[in-house]
Amino acid sequence: MAILISSLLSSSTNRTMADETERRRPNILVTGTPGVGKTATAAMLAERLGLQHINVGDIIKQHKCYDGHDDALDTHILDEDKLLDLMEAMFQKCAADNIGIVADYHSCELFPERWFDLILVLRANTTILFDRLTERGYNDNKRSENMEAEIMQVVLDEARESYDVDIVQELPSNTKEDMEANVERCRAWAEQWVKDNA
Repeated sequence: MAILISSLLSSSTNRTMADETERRRPNILVTGTPGVGKTATAAMLAERLGLQHINVGDIIKQHKCYDGHDDALDTHILDEDKLLDLMEAMFQKCAADNIGIVADYHSCELFPERWFDLILVLRANTTILFDRLTERGYNDNKRSENMEAEIMQVVLDEARESYDVDIVQELPSNTKEDMEANVERCRAWAEQWVKDNA
């Protein structure tokens, strides 16, 4: 289900997020350390479940949602307010159109809890993750920081602190078989969510 980010933003709607309790399709966040397979998993989920895929990193780049650059980590500094305003409009549009969302991003604490019904925290073996980050061309500092975040389960702890622990699921993401199993597990969950919220 490919809808351009700009088309999600261009349509205005009178619905408010308070109306979102009437949603009939689930919203899922796929999160984890860079390199664990978030975007690939989210794309598969979107395709198989008929959800709108929102790659938060792409939104940040497309709409320049940053307040500068961190040279040591070779990354932009996020403008959270600008990003959340853009995403709020996307969530409202999808809810009005009865479309569920699967979003992916390497952090989760900045998003309102009300946006998501399921949080998938992908985890990867550090040897595999090191190779993936090296293939991406991450500099030593950036790779080391991300490796440390995975070892210390920073994203998992962040998810458990930011959302009801009942909706946070930790899943392995080392192989294509892991990804397939994760997508199938999520498909079964989504089908039950739709039945429960019809």
